[in-house]
Amino acid sequence: MGTESTSSSAHAAIRAAIRAVPAGRVSSYGAIAARAGLRGRARLVGRVLREGATPALPWHRVLHSDGRLAAPPGTALAREQMRRLAAEGVPVHKGRVAREYFIDGGDLDALLWRG
Repeated sequence: MGTESTSSSAHAAIRAAIRAVPAGRVSSYGAIAARAGLRGRARLVGRVLREGATPALPWHRVLHSDGRLAAPPGTALAREQMRRLAAEGVPVHKGRVAREYFIDGGDLDALLWRG
């Protein structure tokens, strides 16, 4: 029972960290994990997205740390991720987003706690 509640709270923290990424910006799996208090658990972020993404969760803003899209190239999911990012003004070039669009670590914390 303790593992289930721990897992549930970890998943909730991950979803909250993803929701905190503002439109027009992106973050990495690792940065989301760290922001959720789960440093080193980037794969857990991916699992949470695969298992429990809802339309309200901005999953499309979560990328690999090198800027690659999360979805496999050429798939419908990759096209949807690119469409959603483009709608927010985030350009994708050759399947990658430039570092200037990333908000990670201290930047994300500053944004969350501002005002």
